[in-house]
Amino acid sequence: MKPPVFKYCAARSVDEAVHVLTEHGDDVTILAGGQSLVPMLNMRMARPEVVLDINHVGEIAGVHANGRLSIGALTRQRVVEHSDVVAHHAPLLRDGVRHIGHPAIRARGTIGGSAAHADPASEIPAVLVALDASIILTGPNGDREVRAADFFVSVFTTAREPDEVLTRIDVPPASPTSRSAFLEVSRRHGDYALVGVGAQIDEDGDGRITSARIAITNVADVPFRARQAEDFLIGQQLGDPAVRLAAADAAAAALSPSGDQHASTEYRIDVSRTLVRRVLERIHGGAQ
Repeated sequence: MKPPVFKYCAARSVDEAVHVLTEHGDDVTILAGGQSLVPMLNMRMARPEVVLDINHVGEIAGVHANGRLSIGALTRQRVVEHSDVVAHHAPLLRDGVRHIGHPAIRARGTIGGSAAHADPASEIPAVLVALDASIILTGPNGDREVRAADFFVSVFTTAREPDEVLTRIDVPPASPTSRSAFLEVSRRHGDYALVGVGAQIDEDGDGRITSARIAITNVADVPFRARQAEDFLIGQQLGDPAVRLAAADAAAAALSPSGDQHASTEYRIDVSRTLVRRVLERIHGGAQ
């Protein structure tokens, strides 16, 4: 298979990338890691007039912590996976990245590319929603910050404007009492998850939950926040198995996923219930 004919542009700076986007608008597709885009081009599922390569824009790569965890959009997933800074400030992000494809994919794929692609089966969008991360978009008028919950609009659709490039992801640092976990079920290792669940829990000194954020992949057009389960957990103690089971039931009751050739609606709901319970068990330190 061969890609369609397109014009190739390689940007060396954010300003240059924004200039290309401003000039060509909706006709441009941005190339970062290419782990999703290149196969789509080869199968002619994507037919852009212009491909804008941002791999040489070094200013938007790297991991930094200064009050908030900041990750450049071009940072490779493998860098995030093995970063001590990420492990300290956002362990849920590290755990979610570890479920992406295979090491070769993570060595090339980027954090920003995965977010911008907005595949509802992908791990990164759900994790960013669970962490209440912010997406930084840069356009001709400067930077614009969008909360992850508002960034993902629908399947493969985000709040990014045609003349903007995703340049950075900011994540609030985990508190000393935060604990998190990510689990998923897929047909084969490295496949997209049929269902994935990421959660971050905060507790007070008495072990009662003060904050709960649970996001589920591949059960809606965007990462699904299990708000009913989150609300139920506030004030509860995670050590109680009945609490974990009731939270899992609350999450499952709010779901109405579509079925497809990979998994039925009923299967996705049942797996979501099981994974929410297991994630909460893992956070508590119980059964894996």
